[in-house]
Amino acid sequence: MNHSLSDRPLDSIFSPRSIAVIGASRRRDSIGFALLHNLVVNEFNGTIFPVNPHADVIHSLKTYPRVGDIPDPIDLAIVMVPRDAVLDVVGECIQHGVKGLVVITAGFAEVGPLGATLETQLGERVRGAGVRMIGPNCMGVVNTDESVQMEATFAPTPAQRGTIGFVSQSGALGVAILNAAADLGIGLTQFVSMGNKTDVSGNDLLEHWEEDDATRVICMYLESFGNPRHFTTIAKRVGRKKPILVVKSGRTAEGARAATSHTGAIAGTDVTVSTFLRQCGVLRANTIEELFDTARALDRCPLPAGDRVGILTNAGGPAIMATDACVNLGLRIADISEETRRELTSFLPAEASIANPVDMIASAGPAEYHRSLACLLTDPGVDMILAINVTPLLSHPTDVLDAIRQSASEGPDKPVLAVMMATEEFYDEVLGRRDQPPVYRFPESAARALSQLHRYASWRRRPTDVPTPVFTVNDERVTAILNQTQSGYLRGADAVRVLELYGVPVAAWSEVDDLSGLQSAAEELGYPVVVKAEAPALVHKSDVGAVKVDLRNPDDLVRAVEEIDASLSAADYRASSYLIQEMVSGGVETIYGISSYPQFGPLLMFGLGGRYVEVLRDVRFGVTPLEPAEAEAMVRSIRGFQLLEGVRGEPGADIDFLIEVLLRIAQLAQRHPQIQELDINPFLAAPTAAASKALDVRIRVGAPDRSSAPIDREV
Repeated sequence: MNHSLSDRPLDSIFSPRSIAVIGASRRRDSIGFALLHNLVVNEFNGTIFPVNPHADVIHSLKTYPRVGDIPDPIDLAIVMVPRDAVLDVVGECIQHGVKGLVVITAGFAEVGPLGATLETQLGERVRGAGVRMIGPNCMGVVNTDESVQMEATFAPTPAQRGTIGFVSQSGALGVAILNAAADLGIGLTQFVSMGNKTDVSGNDLLEHWEEDDATRVICMYLESFGNPRHFTTIAKRVGRKKPILVVKSGRTAEGARAATSHTGAIAGTDVTVSTFLRQCGVLRANTIEELFDTARALDRCPLPAGDRVGILTNAGGPAIMATDACVNLGLRIADISEETRRELTSFLPAEASIANPVDMIASAGPAEYHRSLACLLTDPGVDMILAINVTPLLSHPTDVLDAIRQSASEGPDKPVLAVMMATEEFYDEVLGRRDQPPVYRFPESAARALSQLHRYASWRRRPTDVPTPVFTVNDERVTAILNQTQSGYLRGADAVRVLELYGVPVAAWSEVDDLSGLQSAAEELGYPVVVKAEAPALVHKSDVGAVKVDLRNPDDLVRAVEEIDASLSAADYRASSYLIQEMVSGGVETIYGISSYPQFGPLLMFGLGGRYVEVLRDVRFGVTPLEPAEAEAMVRSIRGFQLLEGVRGEPGADIDFLIEVLLRIAQLAQRHPQIQELDINPFLAAPTAAASKALDVRIRVGAPDRSSAPIDREV
């Protein structure tokens, strides 16, 4: 036994020198036998103490009736006794000096109130003693380090040694994950089934793997977030050192609710989760297979400098598929330089295509792959390469892969992924090898992995030393305005005042009570004007004809008010006041929004606005706290960003000011959590800050969402 415990909090669980298996069994069809068997046959590099009051020997190991009967110190206890005995057994472990626990037993909070009460008591007992615990309701832990070699699960397939740390919230899926990893030849450093996360959480595991040099990539299967705000802080820090990949189940709406804002209607719980993960630099995969595809690329490839892909192939069809997949995923097909084209022409047959994709035709063998790939790697316009091979009769795919590997190792440090469309025998031979580029069966899988590599590299390149501006505003007055309405929408004038107090420019306005006041205000503002009626419980004014625009003279104004009053009366409303504004035109209509979600807090939105925002949905989301680089990415990543830059000779919008407004909205959302929904639509994005103005705003308030406040360590 040559390993030792360090002072890291979870080493008592992952690197124990001795393990008590409480609930070990002779029955071969039991979990108690399977877990003990896995520890023994995978040669745990420590001492194992089976605990069972009804057996003297199990698996040729001396067995003890109780933990207290074991004469030696115990680092880790694995508990597999009936639920109602767990608290007493854990108490005995604590008394014996055990510092790490893995509770396999189920039947706690996942089954009902009684189980939840027992789980609360279990957590209190563990935390009170300063002991760390995985579970309950889990399938165990694995550490493949040769100094430990701990296979403490009841899974039938042992984990291979590798560079990926994996945590699964689901025990049953954990078995499938270990099976899939073995089939794909993917090795792990450590594996954890978290179960109910009563003590050790995903956040703890991120911090544990943060300083583990053997773990190059962190993978997580999550079903729920306990404290996403704490996760944000940890993931942003850890992600700067090593990539984090997440499969989050439950993509459909969780806890659907009626949303009256555009932001709330477009967003949903899953959009919020994706936004939250993306902003943390965490990569999200749709499936376990996609997660492993990406993990292999992150593990074996350098990060790309940009998004330009070079495609090398011996068959046109797969190259077309690869091109489509890359473009659909937001990557660019690189423009091959003239120098590279001349070099390719010098040795490829005349029938070959030297554009991108580079199609060497079916006769291409290992030599052509080696030399052509070397050309593409040295081309400054190529950031990453997809090398595709459809196995011909004239060469063996292993030789082609070796040529790709050799060229990738000799050339500039750029990602190279191989698509080898070959037989199962070939994959059985090569999938477990780490001395080669990652291999994929089909172009689409490789393209997704390249896209994730680029996404992570782009996030890593974002500056972290730019401080988020703190705007000088009158928060006291904002609070006073918001507190006038306990629940529901602010009056239009109050919503406009909130924007002005936060430095967001608004079209000149005035609030009046009657037609006489409107006429005076219109003369002061100057025609043309816009009139909006206010009425209790009226949210969507335009739906009931309560908005009139482009009123050019007093007659237009009188006629508009008469029509508004008639429309309101027909819809059982009565105007309590009127908001009159200057008529502003020009610029690009954009939208800013806030929608508050349980756990995650305020979700921010920016995009193209106007009447069709919920149809076009050209928007991007962010969560607070919002950094300047994140705000800029939100603005620049909408599909219609060219409209903001200016098209066909039209002047572009003041992009820096749009980013500033987004940061002001983020500060508003963070400082005033009673804002449940906010829409600024449209906000006219003009060439100058002075000409950019909010034309309409709605704000709904409610009880502040406290669920995003720090709670324990949980994620």
